[in-house]
Amino acid sequence: MSDPSRETQAEARARRGRNIALALGLVIFVLLVFVVTLVRLGGNVGKNVF
Repeated sequence: MSDPSRETQAEARARRGRNIALALGLVIFVLLVFVVTLVRLGGNVGKNVF
C-alpha cells in the first residue's frame, strides 16, 4: 500500500477515479437486485390475495 501523504497528484486522481467507479458499480448492483426483487414479488402479489 502506498502512503497517502507521499502520493502525487496523478496518483491521488487515479485513486479517486477508482473509488468513484467502485461506488458507482456498487450502486448499480444494489439497484439491479432491488428491481429484480420487485419484479419477482410483483408477479406473486395478485395470486395470494384470496
